[in-house]
This record gives sequence, structure tokens and C-alpha cells, in this order.
Amino acid sequence: MNSRQRLEAALQHRQPDRVCVDFGASFVTGVHVSVVDKLRRAMLGDGLWRVKVIEPYQMLGEVDDALREPLGADVIGVLGRKSLLGTDEAGWKPFTLFDGTEVLVPHNFNTTVEDGTGDLLMYPEGDTSAAPSARMPKGGYFFDSIIRQQPFDENQLDPADNCEEFGLFDERDLAFYRQRRQWFDERREYGALLVMPGAGFGDIAMVPAPFLKHPKGIRDIEEWYVSTAIRRDFVYQVFERQCEIALQNIDTLIDLFGDVVQVALISGTDFGTQRGLFVSVDAYRDLFKPFHQRVNRLIHQRTGWKTFIHSCGGVWDLIGDFIEAGFDILNPVQCSAAKMEPRALKKEFGPHITFWGGGVDTQKTLPFGTPDDVYREVRERIEIFNEGGGFVFNTIHNIQGNTPLANVQAMLRAIRDSSRG
Repeated sequence: MNSRQRLEAALQHRQPDRVCVDFGASFVTGVHVSVVDKLRRAMLGDGLWRVKVIEPYQMLGEVDDALREPLGADVIGVLGRKSLLGTDEAGWKPFTLFDGTEVLVPHNFNTTVEDGTGDLLMYPEGDTSAAPSARMPKGGYFFDSIIRQQPFDENQLDPADNCEEFGLFDERDLAFYRQRRQWFDERREYGALLVMPGAGFGDIAMVPAPFLKHPKGIRDIEEWYVSTAIRRDFVYQVFERQCEIALQNIDTLIDLFGDVVQVALISGTDFGTQRGLFVSVDAYRDLFKPFHQRVNRLIHQRTGWKTFIHSCGGVWDLIGDFIEAGFDILNPVQCSAAKMEPRALKKEFGPHITFWGGGVDTQKTLPFGTPDDVYREVRERIEIFNEGGGFVFNTIHNIQGNTPLANVQAMLRAIRDSSRG
């Protein structure tokens, strides 16, 4: 099988020739740029190469054509035209991380160093005349949003204020996606994933809007979560407006990408925590599921694409609802969370959904275990999840910047050895 056929087999719950692998195809299956730099040096001898930061909020590095082959990665992906910080890839410039890694960042990635703390401050769209919208603590590896909640009158809340970031594609967007369609066409041997913009209802990474210079509406994280309980009608109206725009844009993307795409990443909203659900089952069914059904219905009616939901945490009690809502793929499969035991997950839901992730724990094993610990866990997870297809190997969320190279190499060795039995 080539990579595209391997992904197709996994998605159709057929046994592939070896486990299908994703490193870097999306914003939730990526690799920190520091680790990508180490891998390039070790595997390709690129001592002077500067890796591109393709997702600057989490500082994810580009896994390009040269690195994808030795990593054994099967899937490529397209993110949106603009990042969560409002940057774009119209140009690149050099930048040095706290750990000394020399990288390339988008041309409008503009930062300052905060007096007193040494923290790195980032600005929406790189506009340093605006208030900073994100912070990387000194010595850190990625950004956190700065909450810029403005005072609001409870009686004057307007759902349109929380929809400012959602709009129909303009000519710049369409030009971007046409170029990315060509990029996919030139790599037809790989599996193909496309991120659907604006379909992540309630995604808490989006709520503070670090890409907007003057965000309006409810932008405080705690206030937003409270709103899902006490301002349910307001949130529903926000989702309704967001959904109408998303459906029109998805229609456009379907026309543009056709059968070149295999997977549509719909939602990055987290519904679980380490200990269990973050929202009740009833709240999901009332507030989120109707919009997930509308998006998935459109995609399934018009394409053969499989739809992908990302939710961290212990979401066992919602997986059945995800399936009923039309999702075909669950990520990141956080096996360390409550009730998310791998064998039980595979037995209960394996025939109905593809697990994309769960390959190794990025909270403990991968960053802090020994290479032998990593090797054993990866071999075990592949044995469990890959039986009969329905599995794409990825770590449990992105590989973090402090992960030892030896542990990443042990993971890769385990993946290779699994294909040899």
C-alpha cells in the first residue's frame, strides 16, 4: 500500500499492511518545532536548516516532504490561511526560541519581551500598536492567551460580537485554498486531511480571540463556560450564526477539493478532563450535537470524506453521541483519563469509529519515561488499536518541546518494529 491507500484502509476498518501514521497533519497531531529540529539533525543531517513554525500558538514545526519519509508519516494536512495569532505565511523570518533553537516564523510574527518577567508577548496579526494577546513564559515552549475581556452589559449582549471572527471566504482565502489544492495534487500518494474553518463550536482556544485586535463579546474563559449554563440562549445564537457561515464555506471547500481530501477535521473543542466529562451529556446533546449533526450531514451527503472530532479527556460517556452526531474519527484518545482504557475503547467503539491518536502518553511516558518505557507502550497501543483497522497512530496530542530525542526515536523504532511483527 502507499500512504493514501493505508489511510483509506484504516478509515474503512480494514487491516492495512502496517499501521497508518500521522505526524504533523493537523494542529492537534503535530510536533513542537524544537523536536522537529532535533529530528532533522539526527535523521537528515540538516545542521543549518531552520524549521518553519506552521502553527505559532503551539509552536508546531513543519514536517516537510524530506522529513516525512524517514518518519514513516502517511498523512499530510492543510490548516487555515491565518493562524490562531492572526499570522499568515506570506513570508518568513528567522527567530530563536528560549531553548536556543533557530527557526523560521511567519513574517508578521512580532513579539516583545516583558520587563520584569522576561516573558515573550505576542500581538494580534503582529500589530505591536495593539494590546498583546498571548504570552510565552520565559523559558517556555508555547503561548497562552491573554484575556482581554471588556466590560459588558448583561442586557446588551449581542451574539454578533462573538461571531466577529467568522466570515465567508474572500478572494485571499480562495487563492490560498486553490494553492493548497495544487499542493495536495502534487502529493497524491499521501493521505489528505483538511481543517474545516469555523466549525469548532465553543473551542476555548478560539474564545479569547488572540488573533483579534479588539475582541468584543464574551471573551473570558471562565465567563464563557459559565455562559453555556446561564446564557444558553445567547450561546445557541452564537453557534447558529457560526454554523450558517461554516456550512457555506464548507460547501465551497467541497467544490474546490473534491475527492482529493479523505478527512475533514471539524472540531477541536474539548469536552473532557483528566477525571471525566467537562460538560454533561445533556448539555452536549442540547447545545453542541445539533450543530455537529448539521456539519457532518452536509459533508457526508456531498463527499466521501470522514469527519474528525478532537476532544481531550475522559469522554467515554460521549463517544456514542459523537458517533450519532456523524463523526467518523476520534482524537486524541487520552488513555490516561478516566474510563479511557484502550482495550475497552477498542472493544466497545472500535467497529464504529476510527481512533486517531492514543499511541503514547504525552503527559508522562513520552516526555518523562525511559526509551524502554516508550517502546513498550507504543508496541502495546498499536497491538490493541490497529487490530482490524480503524486506527491512525499519533501521540496523545502534540509532541511537546521538552521531549527527549531518544524517546522520540524509541517511539519511531516501535512503530517500525510493529510492522515486522
